[in-house]
Amino acid sequence: MMENTNSPIVFASHNENKVTEIKNLLTHFHILDLNDIGFHEEIEETGQSFKENAEIKADAVAGNTQFPVFADDSGLVVPILNFEPGIFSFRYAGTGKSEDNIEKLLKNLENSENRDAYFMTVICLVLNNQKYFFEGRVMGKILPNPIGNAGFGYDPVFLPDGYHLSFAQMSPEEKNQFSHRAVAVNKMRKFLLEHL
Repeated sequence: MMENTNSPIVFASHNENKVTEIKNLLTHFHILDLNDIGFHEEIEETGQSFKENAEIKADAVAGNTQFPVFADDSGLVVPILNFEPGIFSFRYAGTGKSEDNIEKLLKNLENSENRDAYFMTVICLVLNNQKYFFEGRVMGKILPNPIGNAGFGYDPVFLPDGYHLSFAQMSPEEKNQFSHRAVAVNKMRKFLLEHL
């Protein structure tokens, strides 16, 4: 059983939005981000799946610190679009801008009645030279137009099943109760409490 939740764990990300979300989900842990450990290199995500990309990121950082490391790869999956944008969610439109990614997604769905989608997260945790994986997903639909100003990425066009608000209309606390990242992080948190 874990005795000290203050021992640092490194979250392998430069994404400030993700870091904030993770810290809000793991309030009892001492989370460091890549800036905290002086890791400023860009990590190329060359994997063919969320799992492979999470593992690539975790491996790249694990060799640079003595602390446990975890990395996530997340994205939006729209089955009718051949499971796009998927692992290319962040780079979908090629500009790195969320607005452009959303615009391309909505254009590609213009003539489609099927707007089913899901957000997915896979976390790779490197602990004592062992790797552990945790997955989370939340099902929903793509809205015809962006709604809401909170969140990031595709949040303004994602309506989770069973809800009347887009992710971008929810407070961070509401979203963190059931989001894809929250599901995966909660699985990891339970594991850490038992093993760290």
